[in-house]
Amino acid sequence: MLLGAGLLAGCNSTPSSTTTDAAGTSAAALLTPGPWRGELAIQGQQLPFLFEVKTEGGKPVVYLINKGLNGEERLRCDEISAAGDSATIKLHVFDAALVVRADTTRDIAVPDSAVGAAPAQSTVHKSKLKGVWVKYDAKTPYRVPLVAEKGELLLPRYDEEQPSTAFDGTWKATFTEEQKASYPAVGILKELDKGEIRGTFLTTTGDYRYLSGYRENGRIKLSTFDGSHAFLFVGQAPEGRLHNSYTLGTLKGDFYAGKSGHEIWTATLDPKAKLPDADTLTYLKKGESRLNFKFPSVAEGGSISPTDAKYRGKVVVLQVLGSWCPNCMDETAFLAPWYAKNKARGVEVIGLGYERSSEYDKAAPRLRKLKERFDIGYDLAVAGVANKDSVARSLPQLAKFLAFPTTIFLDKKGAVRSIHTGFAGPGTGKYYEEEIAGFNRTVDKLLKE
Repeated sequence: MLLGAGLLAGCNSTPSSTTTDAAGTSAAALLTPGPWRGELAIQGQQLPFLFEVKTEGGKPVVYLINKGLNGEERLRCDEISAAGDSATIKLHVFDAALVVRADTTRDIAVPDSAVGAAPAQSTVHKSKLKGVWVKYDAKTPYRVPLVAEKGELLLPRYDEEQPSTAFDGTWKATFTEEQKASYPAVGILKELDKGEIRGTFLTTTGDYRYLSGYRENGRIKLSTFDGSHAFLFVGQAPEGRLHNSYTLGTLKGDFYAGKSGHEIWTATLDPKAKLPDADTLTYLKKGESRLNFKFPSVAEGGSISPTDAKYRGKVVVLQVLGSWCPNCMDETAFLAPWYAKNKARGVEVIGLGYERSSEYDKAAPRLRKLKERFDIGYDLAVAGVANKDSVARSLPQLAKFLAFPTTIFLDKKGAVRSIHTGFAGPGTGKYYEEEIAGFNRTVDKLLKE
C-alpha cells in the first residue's frame, strides 16, 4: 500500500552475540521469556502492541503478535544483539528495530525525620522495558518512544462487558488526509467476547492488515504494529447517533500512522460496500501491449528481463513490491509457496523490488533478506526506488500506477493480460480468500491458452 493513497503502504539472521554491562544486564536478561505488552507514544496517543519472548537455541527470540479476523500472525524476530545496557531487536524483514533497556527508577527512602535519611537507590525492573522504535530507512531521523511490561497477551480492555454487536458488519468508509482529497475504504469489523473487536480496512491500494482492540459506549480503539508501520484507529458514534444501548449506524474518528500521519475517517454500515475493481485501476498506455525492461538481479552480476530464455513460452507473474511494504510481505507469503507448488505447470514469477535506497549495494541486501525469510524460489530484481514516479520511469508502458504491491500477468507470448492493484492479505478474512481465488483463476486461464 502506498502512503498518501492511504497512510500505508521474523528477522531470520544469525543472532549477534550478547554482551554484559556492569549491572549484569544482557539481551537474555532484559528479554525474559513470556508474554509482553508494549505501548508506542505517537502523536499524543498510546498505541498498544503485543509480543512474546521465547528462548530458542539458548538465545532470546521475539515474536510480534497481531490479532485479526483470521486469527493471529506471529512475526519472528531473532536478530537480537546487546551493547551496554540496551538490547536491539531487528524487526522481521524491515529495516527497523526496537532498542530497549530495563526501566530503572529511583526509590527514595522517606524516614521519620530528616536525620539519618537513607540514600536514594536505583531499582531495575526486569519486568519493565523502555526505549524507542527506530526506522533506519526513513528519510529523516525516526524514533518513537516506547514502554513495555511483562504480562498477559491481551490489549487494554475497557471496563464495559455488556454484550453488543453494534460494530459487527461491513462499513462503507471515507478517509480524508489533511489538506488533501478523500479516498474510499471498506471496513470489516467483528465483535468477540467482552467488547473485543477485530477487523481491518481495505482501500484501493491495499489493506491495513490485522487490527484489534475494544469498544466502550459507542467508541472503539483498534491498532496494529508489524515493525514497519504503527496504526491506530479511534472511532465513535457521532453525537445523537447512539440509541437503544449500542444501536448505531455511523462512525467517525481519527487514524494515526506513526510519528506524523493523520487522517479523519467516517463510516456507515453497508453490507453492499465495495471498492472499485482492482483489475481496472492500473493499465497499459494506448498502443502498448507488453513491458520492456532489464533490471539487475539481486544475485550480483546477473540481470532479469521478461524476454530471457527462462520465461519464453511461459505464463509470467510480475510482482511489483518492496521489502519495506507489509502488504507486499503478505503477498510474498502467499506467492513463495504457491510458486514452489506450481512452477512445474509452466509458470514463472519475477519480483521487481523498489527499495528505499537507490544504491544497489543497499537495496539488494534488503531484497535478499526478504528472499531468505520467505524462502522465495523465484527471481528478484532491483528495479528502482520506493515511489510511484520511479515505477513510472522504469516501466513507462504503465498508466496510473497506484500501489505496492501491484501484480501483472503476462501470457505465454509475453503480452500483458491483466494488472491487479494492491493485495487483500490474510487479515481481511473472506476478502483474502477471494483474492487468492481470483489470482488462481487468472493464471489457470492463461495456462490453458
